[in-house]
Amino acid sequence: MQNRLAYEDSPYLQQHKSNPIDWFPWCDEAFETAQKENKPIFISIGYSSCHWCHVMEKEVFENEEIAKFVNAHFICIKVDREERPDIDKHYQEVYQLLNRRSGGWPTSIFATPQNKPFFAGTYIPPYTKEEVTNSIGFSEITKVIAEKIAQNDTQLFKNADEVVNFLKPSEHPKEATKLNEDFYKNFLVQAERNFEKTYGGFSHSPKFPHTATLNTLLNIATLYENKEAKKMVTFTLDNMIKGGMYDLVEGGFCRYSTDEKWLVPHFEKMTYDNALLCELYTKAYLACEVPAGYKEENYLHVAKKTADFMLSSMQENNLFYSASDADSDEGEGSYFTYAKEEVCSALEKHGYEKNEIASIIKHLHVSDHGNFEERNIIRYEESVKSEWYENVINILSSLRTQREYPFIDKKVQTSWNAMMIKALFTLSNIDLRYKEIAITHMDALLKTMFIDGELYHSTLIHKEPKVKAFLEDYAYIGVALIAAYEVSCDELYLIHAQRFANKALEEFYDKGRWFFSKGEFTTQAQISDNTYPSTVSVMIDLLLSLGSLVEEKYRTFAFKTLEYNSYDLGRKPIFAPYMLDQMLRYLKEDRVIKSNSKNLQMSSIDIAHINYPYILKKATMDEDFLVCGTNSCFANTKESTKLQELILNSLT
Repeated sequence: MQNRLAYEDSPYLQQHKSNPIDWFPWCDEAFETAQKENKPIFISIGYSSCHWCHVMEKEVFENEEIAKFVNAHFICIKVDREERPDIDKHYQEVYQLLNRRSGGWPTSIFATPQNKPFFAGTYIPPYTKEEVTNSIGFSEITKVIAEKIAQNDTQLFKNADEVVNFLKPSEHPKEATKLNEDFYKNFLVQAERNFEKTYGGFSHSPKFPHTATLNTLLNIATLYENKEAKKMVTFTLDNMIKGGMYDLVEGGFCRYSTDEKWLVPHFEKMTYDNALLCELYTKAYLACEVPAGYKEENYLHVAKKTADFMLSSMQENNLFYSASDADSDEGEGSYFTYAKEEVCSALEKHGYEKNEIASIIKHLHVSDHGNFEERNIIRYEESVKSEWYENVINILSSLRTQREYPFIDKKVQTSWNAMMIKALFTLSNIDLRYKEIAITHMDALLKTMFIDGELYHSTLIHKEPKVKAFLEDYAYIGVALIAAYEVSCDELYLIHAQRFANKALEEFYDKGRWFFSKGEFTTQAQISDNTYPSTVSVMIDLLLSLGSLVEEKYRTFAFKTLEYNSYDLGRKPIFAPYMLDQMLRYLKEDRVIKSNSKNLQMSSIDIAHINYPYILKKATMDEDFLVCGTNSCFANTKESTKLQELILNSLT
């Protein structure tokens, strides 16, 4: 028998429709029932490709004994954090407040019948394990809570009231600090302190890509010719693509690595990770040279293969899906990993001799015992590819065609689509075949998610969107539209970017402070870069671009936002690298290359190679190229190859 989730569109909620738990979706009926029946509320937040969400479902939510008790004593609510990020952000703040550390997914919240939270956890096992200290099982904790609510426990309700009061939006932070270019030096010190010197990255395990940190280090390396910043970037990028978190066979990155080597991931592939890493590797290709003087072609190869994976496996009707799952019916990672015997057999069928096979599997780290649960994650650590490499990768790819691909969440999210589209536009400056692809996807996103003057956050393929946009949607589609304008010179994209910026300012801005959402949940937008770059920082990016391309007033809003957050930015820039990068951009100013659309499009590669990170392009009627700042133009030339020199001269 199915529960109420059977009527929901969300793929994550659909996954739970057959649980014996009597789930409600997020709705008024759930909260009204809780108050009417005086039952505590259990809120479970997750997403469709979340490994530990699946574990908790199997161990807890499919447990008939637990379900019987919970159904009798609780109102249970399931939330897709990708569909409702406002709800998720609110309860992540609850978790942080109650546990003094950041949370994760699944998020498990217990609240009073009036929906005032008092306990927050992540994954909770079905039963208490005596060998694990400070741990309580779901069965035991629900019995304790049900009893305390029935007895109207005074302390529990008092604690819940205190949590609600603490969660009220704070006023202005500590005093403003003058924006100072030297903030980057503090950032470098903090980055070097966190840098893991054996395999790169900024932690030991688990290990996340930290694209905002790497991107800011890359820009600092360019601006100040800082070799240490550049080394942190290239060393990390080189290690991330040896195989494991990066899929050598089909392309694309998994969410994170469970070990320090970037070898064993949870195998889910998220659109936002692949978008941000595709763009980062493209920028690194342009900025980093190997000792021989040639551009690092491998970075470009990874960027293209990531883009091609997303285009071949993660989109439909020019709209990108949200994620693919870590788990398969045969177990986590079974689609992506190999038994030694099947690899050797496939190579033999394709004509490789035994001695060649032995050498190949050694280079690919394929062994009898494997490197992941007695199976093999393909890994290649040499800097130069062997002659056999591409052919063998194609053979391994063909083996996967015989397997069922993991579940794909076909939810379309505006912000995540915009990230991927922006990456395609960035890539199109080097490889023109991505230009029309990016334009087609941008037009499809606008057609699907911008309806009757209203921007929406998410929908399913072939469905009408229902959830209205949050600040992150306005921010990310705005910067993607700027990229679309620069590549295509189509003024309509610039008009859309300005429209969305104006709406975001009207709806979410208050004297330097930004809100992620207004309405049912008023949540303040964070400046720290977490799963992906801070929405506030991306808004600054958009405002600075509009300030250079359209009207200077937008720079004022960018400055007010930077000033509002300057105290924390100056002292803890490692938590807000994207904002630090935008502060440097504000202080050093954009360089705008102006010319007619034909010149700009014909010279896209030359402009992409300019060794200054804050370049914009603006289509005019000029026959020459003009190099301009915020308020004036510095120089002009007829040759795009001279732009690099003119821009660097304008900075001195």
